[in-house]
Amino acid sequence: MRRAAEILNFVFLKLIIDELIMRTNIILATFAVLLSLQANAQSLEKMQWFNEPENYSIRNGVLEMQVPAQTDFWRIAHYGFTVDDGPFLYAVYGGEFEAKIKVSGEYETRFDQAGMMIRLDHENYVKFGIEFVDGKFNISAVVTHHTSDWSVIRLEEPIPHLWLKAVRRLDAIELFYSFDDREYTMMRTLWMQDNCPLQVGPVAACPDGQGFKARFSDFKVRHLPDQRRVEWLKNNQ
Repeated sequence: MRRAAEILNFVFLKLIIDELIMRTNIILATFAVLLSLQANAQSLEKMQWFNEPENYSIRNGVLEMQVPAQTDFWRIAHYGFTVDDGPFLYAVYGGEFEAKIKVSGEYETRFDQAGMMIRLDHENYVKFGIEFVDGKFNISAVVTHHTSDWSVIRLEEPIPHLWLKAVRRLDAIELFYSFDDREYTMMRTLWMQDNCPLQVGPVAACPDGQGFKARFSDFKVRHLPDQRRVEWLKNNQ
């Protein structure tokens, strides 16, 4: 009887140890995945503000803000005025890259907008994302080289969120949008001076209204090899 009890205790103890080992491995694997995600995503907390809004929060890689009223980015064309006072959270990147972000907002008033900006300086930038015009959701882009232009793709139905992607190659930036982060559609290609650092990050504006809530998440910037260098290496091995 005593021998049988010892065997049962041993088996029971082994089951407990095996369970603890399994749980520990699961915890370690989960921790490794979280570290990998953190390494692949930019830290919004470490980025810089241009026109920092009064009310915002950054938690777990999500930026939520109350977009200030009477703010925008635009230069000269059509309206005759220049404004450069919307909230823009950015990091600086040189070379070629791919940038992505997910945006959503509680749009209320004409021209309420939220998206991504890529900016060289006050005369050279692009902003693109969702813009609310005449009660409709639009995927819009404003490209500015001294003067601004505006292009839109009208959506027939409201959408809960939108993924945006920008790819910088040489002296061009390609703009894409997606409803599911799987299938992306190109909306525009624009010129941007190459071989110079650019500011990249979430942007919003409320030109006509009293402000609205915007939300940004999943902001990532991935380095791309310089195409000229890749070609040089290919020819000089």
